Amino acid sequence: MFFRQIYEKGLAHASYMVGCQKSGTVAVIDAKRDVDTYIEIARQENLRITHVLETHIHADFLCGSRELAELTGAEMFLSDEGGAEWAYAFEHNGLRDGHSFMVGNIRFDVWHTPGHTPEHICFLVTDTPASSVPVMFFSGDFVFVGDVGRPDLLERAAGYSGTMVDGARQMFASLQRFRTLPDHIQIHPAHGAGSACGKSLGDVPHTTVGYEKLVNWALLIHNEELFVKTLLDGQPEPPRYFAMMKMLNKELRPLVSAVPKPVLLDPARFRALVDHGAQVVDTRDKSLSTNAAIPNSLWIANNNALSTWAGWMLDYNQEIIILGAKSQFDEICRRLMRIGLDRIVGYVDSTDVWTDAHKPLTHVPWMSVAQLRELRSAENIYVLDVRKATEFADGHVPGAHHIHAGYLRDHLSELPQDRHIAVMCAAGSRSTIACSLLLQHGFTNIYNISGGFDAWNAAGYEVE
Repeated sequence: MFFRQIYEKGLAHASYMVGCQKSGTVAVIDAKRDVDTYIEIARQENLRITHVLETHIHADFLCGSRELAELTGAEMFLSDEGGAEWAYAFEHNGLRDGHSFMVGNIRFDVWHTPGHTPEHICFLVTDTPASSVPVMFFSGDFVFVGDVGRPDLLERAAGYSGTMVDGARQMFASLQRFRTLPDHIQIHPAHGAGSACGKSLGDVPHTTVGYEKLVNWALLIHNEELFVKTLLDGQPEPPRYFAMMKMLNKELRPLVSAVPKPVLLDPARFRALVDHGAQVVDTRDKSLSTNAAIPNSLWIANNNALSTWAGWMLDYNQEIIILGAKSQFDEICRRLMRIGLDRIVGYVDSTDVWTDAHKPLTHVPWMSVAQLRELRSAENIYVLDVRKATEFADGHVPGAHHIHAGYLRDHLSELPQDRHIAVMCAAGSRSTIACSLLLQHGFTNIYNISGGFDAWNAAGYEVE
């Protein structure tokens, strides 16, 4: 039996390759969109990708199933559960609860596990040459390490009113069936810590049924009403791009079978694109972007959070220009294409394309937490906390105002024009993104709080 986990840290997304070495065939489960990874692994292992599987219609990334099938000739095996509203709009082999199929000598049994989404399925896998007993359960967004999939995304992110409570009850019922699995079975989920598909995912890459029965909060609650309340409480804000992913993952869309290779833009071409509405994404370290940036650019540093914040902040209908180090462009393009941001028209590796035309750069000054504490009482300071609601509730600067950075564009009218605005997150990354958005909308009375709330708290200052 061949097994490989492919883990993408930016979206905390795990995909899998499971196959039969005797037949030389392998299945890919919940593929990311830059599918060259799987093709290269198959080549190295002398395997043919024959099956492409999905556990559900994903919301947090654009699945690469169709690209992979197009490039390899593999067949897609996707859920036909959940009703017509959750039917894939393209040709595939439809799977329902109780169905089974073989990949060489490896048996896949299909479980319908609604809750996170109505169509969600899992795969119970048996290595038949070794045993007649199943050994692995590919749980998608059903059961995570220490958590279960959130049922509120359809309502909160995709606009399906009234679905979250029904989803929570379905999740409770699905977990009762999960309890019947033998303790030895390995659990391989689609996400780990940092994913927005749950609220308390563990950082361990895999688990077992027995371990989850002992420690997973969702399996320790046996009262349905308490379970529903606990599951829905405290879920993080769903990124706004989730609704787009839900649509693109079930509908026909243009395929991108290779990682984009943006071209270097000369100053004239760069300025022409900007004049026609292209979005400049400054992926440099926040110390560079905040001190000398091209006006109206969005400052989203190239780190593990790039995909998520690009999804929050960028317009899918506008062209994208990347500003950053050339050595990072392949990685940046992969991170953007994984959430369907394909309109990358080129890159620049410095702000010279702007300053060479004698155009001024812009910046946002930093303010230390000591300065903030001193000025709060002496000056007219408006403290804007852009962290998650749960973070803010756990503790914040007294008198601070909360607006999640991803929702800031919708609440600009609430911000004062006649006061200094001190923008704060946990450590300074999210506040940098927020500051660039505020600059885009004409706010010049802003400061970025160095070290954020973590520094405030570490200094022992008062907390509300």
